[in-house]
Amino acid sequence: MKKSLTVFNEIVEKLLKDEANHPVAEFIASGALFDRLDLELGEEPISDEMLRESLEDLVMTTPRTATNAFFNQLFGGRNDKAVLGDLLSVLLNNSMYTYKAAGPQVGVEKIVLRKVCDLIGWDENSDGTFASGGSMTNLMSMLMARDAKDNDARYHGLSNKLTVYTSEESHYSVPKNAAFSGIGRNQVRYIQVYKFGKMDPEVLEYAIQEDMTAGNIPTLVNATAGTTVLGAFDDIEAISAICQRYDIWLHVDGAYCGSVIFSNRYRHLIRGVEKVDSFSLNAHKMMGTPLTCSLLMVKDKQYLYDSFSNDADYLYQTDHDEFNLGKTSLQCGRRNDALKFWTLWKSVGTKGLEAMVDKQFELAEVARDYVKTHSNYTLHSYDDSISVCFNYKDLPARELCTLLYEHSKLLVGYGSFGKEEFIRLVTINVQNDKEDILNFFQVIEEFVAENKSLFLKPSSVS
Repeated sequence: MKKSLTVFNEIVEKLLKDEANHPVAEFIASGALFDRLDLELGEEPISDEMLRESLEDLVMTTPRTATNAFFNQLFGGRNDKAVLGDLLSVLLNNSMYTYKAAGPQVGVEKIVLRKVCDLIGWDENSDGTFASGGSMTNLMSMLMARDAKDNDARYHGLSNKLTVYTSEESHYSVPKNAAFSGIGRNQVRYIQVYKFGKMDPEVLEYAIQEDMTAGNIPTLVNATAGTTVLGAFDDIEAISAICQRYDIWLHVDGAYCGSVIFSNRYRHLIRGVEKVDSFSLNAHKMMGTPLTCSLLMVKDKQYLYDSFSNDADYLYQTDHDEFNLGKTSLQCGRRNDALKFWTLWKSVGTKGLEAMVDKQFELAEVARDYVKTHSNYTLHSYDDSISVCFNYKDLPARELCTLLYEHSKLLVGYGSFGKEEFIRLVTINVQNDKEDILNFFQVIEEFVAENKSLFLKPSSVS
């Protein structure tokens, strides 16, 4: 183990040094991947030195998600305290389904969940669990909504036509989860959004009334705190009033931006969250922990037990259910994702987490100001979002993003809303500063100026 840790430290040291000078890794086209890297698995063992060389080459050519040139996804950066917690969880290798297997680590998870419940404003009857990502927390909320509406579904299968409501800009997992849950993809209603991507409550209520008239049973409304493209926040208070009126489970998918709950300044974006039935956030996004760290919170913990508990004498042999976390989880074997978030939270305090959230909005404001004050740019997003969407010189967004990637300049993605397609900059890396955001735009401008001929050729991007 000591020898392997030495190799690990040496590779990490080389990576960190190289990242400082080359924030984007060497581009390897997928068609050349197996020629460029030694990824083959043989019958015979190889030497430690050969293994080290293969590992080093692999690490050095892997996309660098922690640098000031990575803006491609809804995560980024590298918080050293959170990394420390994650490395310890790997070394300890506990599974979080029983107290016997996880011991004090159960307490780590429970205290994190309790603190988040307190921030939401829920009482001691609330609880939560960790899952492998936002898609999973959305699935679990749908299963609880299904079981709350049709208790027999868990035992006999669905016998009613249940319906689910979500905005046109919601996460792509919603229809998949409808298929998994037995509700069905065709029973998902996509609700129209306002100009900047917020669900229209009036259209939602009309759709619910239509379904009730048709004999369907409205079951779940999936609201969003931070839509994937524009970073929009649905109006929780207005939607909550509708859900209460028609007895519908309300879940708020805050995987992207639910962490605004830590900020006194931006918490207003999820005003009314204490009224919902379930709420999720991904600490590996705004909180910057290593992947994955997804929390699902439930106002009434009994629903977790009703939908996910199953007795197993070979597994649950000690202590009571409250400390056997497998009773409230969709998974059985489950890695310890709480420790990295706990380590971060313990080190910086709740005020430190608040500062992280606030800084992301400050960086977004820097980016929006730059776009607004430079005539070659067109802004397609709005205030109170950490997604800054824009076009530069009317160049095709997907072509520009692809060329920046292939030339190892920047990793940034594109998105669309309505008829517009644009570059989407997310300011989610709190290790970045104002200078890094300004440098982002400088890299784009210099790249376009130096490679005008690339934009005159027919695009290879399909």
